[in-house]
Amino acid sequence: MDENSNRKLVIIVDDDITNLVVAKNNLADEYDIFTAPSGEKLFAMLKKVTPDLILLDVNMPIMNGYEVIKCLKEDERTAEIPVIFLTAKSDGKSEFEGLSLGAIDYITKPFSPPLLSKRIEVHLLVEEQKRELRRLNDDLSERVINKTRSVLELQNALLHTMAELVEYRDDITGGHIARTQEFLTIMLNAMQEKEMFNDEMVDWDKNLVLQSAQLHDVGKIAIRDVILLKQGKLTPEEFEQVKKHTIFGEKIIDRIKESTTEWEFLEYAKIFVSAHHEKWDGSGYPKGLKGEEIPLLGRVMAIVDVYDALVSERPYKKAFSHEEAKETIINSSGSHFDPTLVEIFIEYAEEFEKVGTE
Repeated sequence: MDENSNRKLVIIVDDDITNLVVAKNNLADEYDIFTAPSGEKLFAMLKKVTPDLILLDVNMPIMNGYEVIKCLKEDERTAEIPVIFLTAKSDGKSEFEGLSLGAIDYITKPFSPPLLSKRIEVHLLVEEQKRELRRLNDDLSERVINKTRSVLELQNALLHTMAELVEYRDDITGGHIARTQEFLTIMLNAMQEKEMFNDEMVDWDKNLVLQSAQLHDVGKIAIRDVILLKQGKLTPEEFEQVKKHTIFGEKIIDRIKESTTEWEFLEYAKIFVSAHHEKWDGSGYPKGLKGEEIPLLGRVMAIVDVYDALVSERPYKKAFSHEEAKETIINSSGSHFDPTLVEIFIEYAEEFEKVGTE
């Protein structure tokens, strides 16, 4: 390897050839030096090389140093190259203008060669440290992103596993969780597309919403097998027990919250758990909420949950056709379901049907 391969490259720009020669002779032992007699020559040179630093004269014809640095800073390829002005002007106004345009230093001519060399050395060291900090920051950001991705993947896996535990116990509703997630996706996308309920949805993390929806029936874990697996219609007393899965689900979510600081997805899950059996007219359970008292996520889940139940076969009923299920939901608008959400469902009902036939 060439022993000089790590030398820094410095370009000196000055219309005075004598100044170029003097500066080059004083710096050539420490740096690789290129010289340019004008701003135009500098930009031609920059198409082929990227220097570590530019020494730039201010007073040049055609294109002065201030105009050159403006062009440098406007181009993302050259914007980060540090620039030191070399000028005979020593007034504060000129120095302020140069620094305001993005120069890192302002050295007056005639300059002391050792001082020029030392100031270049210091600035190159600072730039190297800045690059290292950016590299470390990028590396840290990537690690945080990867860690966050891993946590989210683990979180989703846990949610999915818990949901599957419920579904394995309640095997008569096989595939219900996956289908309701797809139906919910259709509804949320439609609501966003139509810009409806924007005030309520603005702070939602849709990915977390869809993941947490898997837990909407988690409370069924606490329902006795003799009821949950019954091959036939439930008695009124048994149905009252099943209705308690919403309350049990809330308690399960609260217990999980006690042992974690990542609450956002659990808040979504708790809404799904507690509100998806509430009805628009107040006749639902567990709290008998009415109208917009019911959280929006609960109102949406009510539609997708019922639709899936209608088009699925149960021990006590045959599966409805898509059209029959659609008609049932339309007829329940304003009683069971939010009328506005029913209108959205009607408009996107064909997409529901596609999910059911996949």
